[in-house]
Amino acid sequence: MATPTVSVRGADLGADTPLLVVALAPDPAASPPAPALSPALASLDATLGGALGRALAARDFRGGRDETLYLSGGTSGPRRLLLVGLGKGAASGGRARALALRRAASIAARRANDLGVGDLAFVAGPSTAEDVEQIAIGLQLGPWAYADLKTPPPADERRAPLATAAILVDDAAPGLAAATAAAAAGDAIGAGYAIARRLGMMPGNVCTPDFLATTAREIAARHRLEVSVLGRTDLEALAMHSFLCVAQGTPQDPKLIVLSYRAAGVSDPPIALVGKGLCFDSGGISIKPAAGMEHMKFDMCGAAGVLGAMEAIARLALRVNVVGLIGATTNMPSGTAVKPGDVVTASSGKSIEVINTDAEGRLVLADVLTYAKRYAPSAIVDAATLTGAIVVALGERATGVFGTNQSLIDEILAAGERSGERGWSMPMWDDYKDLIKSDVADLKNTGGRSAGAITAAKFLEEFVEGTPWVHLDIAGTAYSETDLVVTPKGPTGVPVGMFVEFARARAR
Repeated sequence: MATPTVSVRGADLGADTPLLVVALAPDPAASPPAPALSPALASLDATLGGALGRALAARDFRGGRDETLYLSGGTSGPRRLLLVGLGKGAASGGRARALALRRAASIAARRANDLGVGDLAFVAGPSTAEDVEQIAIGLQLGPWAYADLKTPPPADERRAPLATAAILVDDAAPGLAAATAAAAAGDAIGAGYAIARRLGMMPGNVCTPDFLATTAREIAARHRLEVSVLGRTDLEALAMHSFLCVAQGTPQDPKLIVLSYRAAGVSDPPIALVGKGLCFDSGGISIKPAAGMEHMKFDMCGAAGVLGAMEAIARLALRVNVVGLIGATTNMPSGTAVKPGDVVTASSGKSIEVINTDAEGRLVLADVLTYAKRYAPSAIVDAATLTGAIVVALGERATGVFGTNQSLIDEILAAGERSGERGWSMPMWDDYKDLIKSDVADLKNTGGRSAGAITAAKFLEEFVEGTPWVHLDIAGTAYSETDLVVTPKGPTGVPVGMFVEFARARAR
């Protein structure tokens, strides 16, 4: 589904529009706290016959987070009015208000899409450029849906999708020019999220390693990036036997995909973004339980995040060098599949005992991380739906952040706060390395149930020696099995925002 075109215009609340969305927070000075009518809203209320003022006075709408109130318009001006609450946290301003506005805009756009209005105008009072950017992202995220494989409803039952959305801003601050630039930035990030979410929602027989490679080529062609795609024969020549052992049970050709964006100095080292691209993970010989296995199509959300981030970074024209790397395959049981107890040798020369074939993502990443070092990056950040253990530890609200370079960890955590994709730093003490010692090889690919997310990260650490590195375990945050109010169940687009904000900070 196409995302809406977002524009910026002056804050004329009385203009004719199918739907006017007003984002409001409780006035902390009121007792009890409730939204207050600004002069502009009071003027609008006059055209509505006082309906808005009466609703607020009756406390039908209190400005709480995710709260909505729908009102019919008057004989002139907006034909419909939707109030969306920002919650108490928005009163503090700054990033908290910006992210609250993004959430409100997403809810509004989703509601507008359901109503079939086709067009909306969004107003939130005095707004900064940061506010406008986040509103634009929210307007992109809200109406998103994956309908590629669904039969359209009959023509007389169809509703018009949200095609255009205008952000109404005061002329004074930030000004139309700055607001327009901020909206364009939000539009770029929204486009990145859209790519990541579409790839994530596709079934495994559609989003194959070949399809990920095709998507990378399309991004490269659109933005004049360098792209290379290596297949099974190429990986064999590079002795990537850790990656290849995961792919030996499937007839699909595995792919190592590399996208290079260069907008800084030729001598400036790039940052490397690495994504796990398991287009379907059955668990292999260590097969997963049947219940819920269909969700394993989401095991490529790290790769989707890299592709989405590369799209957004290119659209933003950030002055930074970035290389995106993806290891893509499927993990299937067959007569040729890797077995528990097998020993393989990664391209780094380290031998690995495969204890559990369902701990396959780290086997793929071992070779991709090794390959990333040939670009002499200033930092490597990988993202993977790697362990169920991180979901047990942190749930679905925080990404697990692992690394050995505290400065880089702090950068990533800060990028997560700015993007609304929060992370939590996890321990990486060497004591945990004892759990992945093997009796027959240099390493084993799992240390058992205890500290499972940490031992997985300690395994990856073996393949990034000498380079600042952070690992993002997004198993709990990359997709949701329930509706999240702002988005339907399915892929969230994480870690597109975190990747983009990290690159943005490095570009400044």
